[in-house]
Amino acid sequence: MHQGEMLALVGESGSGKSVTSLSSMQLIPQMAKQIDSGEIWYDKDGEQIALHSLSEKEMQSFRTKEIAMIFQEPMTALNPSMTCGKQVYEAINTHLSLNSEAIKKRCLELFESVELPDPKRIYDSYPHQLSGGQKQRVMIAMALSCDPKILIADEPTTALDVTVQKEILELIKRLQKKENMACLFISHDLELVREVADHIAVMQHGKIVENKSKAALFKKPEHPYTKALLACRPNIHKSLKRLATVSDFLENEALDAAEFYAQNECEPEQVKKSREAYYSQAPIMEVKALSKTYTDKGFFGKGTEVKALNKVSLELFKGESLGIVGESGCGKSTLSKCLVQLEKQNEGSILYKGTNIKELLSSAPLSYRKKVQMIFQDPASTLNPKMRVGAILIEAMKVHHIGNNRAERMEKAVELLEKVGLEAEHFKRYPHEFSGGQKQRIGVARALALEPEIIICDESVSALDVSVQAQVLNLLNELKERFSLSYIFISHDLSVVKHFCDRIVVLNQGCIEETGFPEDLFDKAKSDYTRKLIEAIPGK
Repeated sequence: MHQGEMLALVGESGSGKSVTSLSSMQLIPQMAKQIDSGEIWYDKDGEQIALHSLSEKEMQSFRTKEIAMIFQEPMTALNPSMTCGKQVYEAINTHLSLNSEAIKKRCLELFESVELPDPKRIYDSYPHQLSGGQKQRVMIAMALSCDPKILIADEPTTALDVTVQKEILELIKRLQKKENMACLFISHDLELVREVADHIAVMQHGKIVENKSKAALFKKPEHPYTKALLACRPNIHKSLKRLATVSDFLENEALDAAEFYAQNECEPEQVKKSREAYYSQAPIMEVKALSKTYTDKGFFGKGTEVKALNKVSLELFKGESLGIVGESGCGKSTLSKCLVQLEKQNEGSILYKGTNIKELLSSAPLSYRKKVQMIFQDPASTLNPKMRVGAILIEAMKVHHIGNNRAERMEKAVELLEKVGLEAEHFKRYPHEFSGGQKQRIGVARALALEPEIIICDESVSALDVSVQAQVLNLLNELKERFSLSYIFISHDLSVVKHFCDRIVVLNQGCIEETGFPEDLFDKAKSDYTRKLIEAIPGK
């Protein structure tokens, strides 16, 4: 890396991106600290420093002051028991010789420079009192607190909404140029780094497979893996039957994105026929004037009311994929929880095949819960770590009286694992033995075990690499055709929703902003809010 340069390091999870960056700061786990070969050199005012040979004590003087890092998940990187101001204060106090008043003044100036609203309030706030975007801005302020020469940003926008993601990207780029820092920007998304990078290195299985300027890489990618990463992300200008996967390009190295798009483009006539089939029948689910209010109770019992949903009405048809999009806090997850009755609405009604679900749940609760299943955002937290995968699937079937005995349920569990692209031998493994994408496939298998008619996907691909995301989206589409499923697909990423969904509902602050077919919303959105979401799509 050179001074003032933004170098992007791109690859899938497990490719070695984070290990490379953490090695430069000697932050990798103790068992992996020994470097087998190679060196890490840092130019400090013309003097060449071998970072790989420094002791822990010597290295401490380089962290934050010379090389600083912004981590992927600010909630785990920030100390929950300390105020945000105190944490930045501590970083400055460790490396700079300033008095208490000067340090606090610098903290407030940093909060202002990263465009945090009301820096004084943020200074005295704890991490849990801030939004995801605000926490990430605090992390950026901390990283910049001692004017480092190198900034490492490790997936700093992965967990954020597309609009907040765009703001953070622009902020990092602006501050990097202003301070003339070298910046290593780590991501799994080539389209995302297109917004900020000067130079791009693509990493696969611990090796750099392509390394060139941004302009050269996007004009003519050479390695099949680079081509695959570019083609995996949904293309908002194309309507495809399926998304490209890494294996498509590695198995056929001559394949390029244009050729793949030509082979997999949807025919307008087929789309028209599918819509006619969906909308000529009665809806399988109806939501009528649904409202949900939460009360945030204070210490003395007094609290404020937050209206998460405000008279939301929509319909879902058999075989349809209905997208629900919006920023964090717009009511998407509250809506999904009300649909499966993990939350009870204050007003309004939900009808399943014309019958109010309150009646269904009072007369035959298991019947409704069996037919409407949910796949959650984080599969790791929804799979019992103490149970083997087979037992997780069998338990769901046993509760809902599917299969006459354990042998039948075991046979069906193995069949389900194979249907979602896993293997029979995975039946006996524990969740921690799987990758993120594999865990999400297990979540899909568990939902399918109950033979549902509706599956609600609540941000179920947002935490995945773009390549794994493509595999899961392809799988969901295949299962939809095979089992005549209907999906309610919740996401903040409009490019994913445009590819996957037949219709899109845009939610904003608990209200429906607008509804329409994907091509209509993208070409002639009526709402400024919808246009803002579309403009925030990386690489648009």
